Amino acid sequence: MDRKTLDKLISSTGAVLAVVLLIGGVLLTWAGGFVNAQVSNQLTAQRITMPAGDAIAKLENEADRKALEPFAGQPLEGPRQAQAFADHYILAHMNASSGGRTYEEVSGEYTKLSDEEKASEDGQALGALRQTLFMGNTLRGTLLTAYAFGTIGEIAFIAAGVAYAGAVGLGVLSFLGFRHAKRIQSVAQTTPVAVA
Repeated sequence: MDRKTLDKLISSTGAVLAVVLLIGGVLLTWAGGFVNAQVSNQLTAQRITMPAGDAIAKLENEADRKALEPFAGQPLEGPRQAQAFADHYILAHMNASSGGRTYEEVSGEYTKLSDEEKASEDGQALGALRQTLFMGNTLRGTLLTAYAFGTIGEIAFIAAGVAYAGAVGLGVLSFLGFRHAKRIQSVAQTTPVAVA
């Protein structure tokens, strides 16, 4: 295979790959935008305001306070806020109210009680704690799902940028390859053939 044919073959392959990457970039951009819009719309619809002031200051764990401070008083509309609210506010309150026990542990304790024990003041308090932890886990699960999908949206945008950069790089290399093949063809046509 001569050099001109090889250049055209490699350049054509590069051009096809550039188009594939460009289409992939467009699809990833669309996916990232769709995911981010859905996450933002769903979180905004909940009308949650991030804690501020005393609500943050009263938290026992300094890591919880530091995670919430950048979002203090803001409406909860993004994945990072959802993660901070779920892991550093709701969970902090769940742990404080249950002494660090999980819903599963408290529920296990409650189900072991007899009907008489469940009717007692302590039994009712344990049942209320069980219900509170269940609701907290449900809300945390929803918020952390929004965080996960929001992160997927961010990754889609990064991947789109990489795809666009790859498409441009391959496009330039393909153009140079075609130009080189044309130059080789021109040189071959203008070079006199030696007669023996």
